[in-house]
Amino acid sequence: MPAPDAEALLATLAAAMQGQVGRDTALIGIHSGGVWVAERLHERLGLPTPIGTIDVAFYRDDFESRGLKVDVRPSAMPFEVEGRDVVLVDDVLYTGRTTRAALNVLFDYGRPARVRLATLVDRGGRELPIAPDFVGGSLEVSADDIVVVERTPAGRLSLTITRSDGAA
Repeated sequence: MPAPDAEALLATLAAAMQGQVGRDTALIGIHSGGVWVAERLHERLGLPTPIGTIDVAFYRDDFESRGLKVDVRPSAMPFEVEGRDVVLVDDVLYTGRTTRAALNVLFDYGRPARVRLATLVDRGGRELPIAPDFVGGSLEVSADDIVVVERTPAGRLSLTITRSDGAA
């Protein structure tokens, strides 16, 4: 199956958010692909609040079985979370476990007024009752498929779908 155009999905996602987020809304990207998507959305939506970033490595409920990734990054909130409207941004929504972990990290920074979820791609397969408020597109892929968002040095996003056995 050919992967959809990530830039077209980004445009759809930004259009869905237009008028639904205010000037005081903060975007928080989940490392690493969600940060890339949040940066591009921030630019397209013209939001004045700088983006926040979350790394969920230590908050995942499957930490012991997955292990720690080598590229753990610090989370950063360059704004007050307490009482703010925030949108968590991820690249690919799958089981919902990353989103659950991101919520745990977020609440360590304070209690936001509202939390919504934006994702470039919803691939289905949820294990937790989590759904995006804003989505660029949905994919029907098997559990054996791996959906990856990549970023070029120029900042453009691309999407690839491969089988877990390495086949394209």
